[in-house]
Amino acid sequence: MKIELFALCDFAADYAGKLSVIGIFDTMWTKQTPAVLPHCSVAVKFRFEKIEEGQKRLRLSVSDADGHPVIPAIDMPITVTFAPDVHSGTIQVVVNIGGLKLEKVGEYSVDLAVDGRHEGGIPLYVRERA
Repeated sequence: MKIELFALCDFAADYAGKLSVIGIFDTMWTKQTPAVLPHCSVAVKFRFEKIEEGQKRLRLSVSDADGHPVIPAIDMPITVTFAPDVHSGTIQVVVNIGGLKLEKVGEYSVDLAVDGRHEGGIPLYVRERA
């Protein structure tokens, strides 16, 4: 398994196998805390090999710099299947998050695990704007 895309963005959608991603970011500017993102999305595009067919369990989590969860972890099953003549394929996952509340300025982490194994993380920085 490879992660071909893992992004925090303003909006993402999967339209009939085409992943649309708008406004990728890693920094949120705020004049006050707590800061609230009214809406954001996490977009992930996986590539699996034929040998990896079967059920997988994804877990997406958002935590602060001390490792405390900001929102409850999001768990979801996916099924990896292939036609007989295909050797690899992609699966796209979009998670929409509403009202993400970030209590303080600093660094946060958006982490992705598959079947209990950490596969990637992206930072989210909350910075104070003067």
